[in-house]
Amino acid sequence: MNTILGQSKTPWHLWVVGIVSLLWNLGGVVSYTLTELGQLGDMGFSPEELEYFYSFPTWAVAVWALGVWGCFFGSAALLLRSKWAVWLFGISIVGLVGTTAYQRIASTLPESMQTTGQDLFAALIWIITIGLFFYASRMKRAGVLS
Repeated sequence: MNTILGQSKTPWHLWVVGIVSLLWNLGGVVSYTLTELGQLGDMGFSPEELEYFYSFPTWAVAVWALGVWGCFFGSAALLLRSKWAVWLFGISIVGLVGTTAYQRIASTLPESMQTTGQDLFAALIWIITIGLFFYASRMKRAGVLS
């Protein structure tokens, strides 16, 4: 095993996963930020959809922030080879659980958002978020993250 100052050599796939996940999570950051700034009006959402997004209770906004920012900073930490990536991706899972609970249990999605495509996109978010957590955990165990 090649080591530099006690760390394993950075595998090529860490850079690919880190960069792709950072770009993917940037989409979530933009969505969250535009929503919180009240700037979704020009993005093609219906008035019903805009009302839904803008009416999130404080706790739902807070867990959404945990999910979005945890995953974004987790990707950045992965690129920096920081062990904090595992914690940040874990925090993002907590946020995702809370956001999903709000969207699927505590609120009523607008009919236009109750589609198979929306369900598949939600499943993809879960798969990617959990995958990033396990990937970072594996890289930490391998000594790549410190």
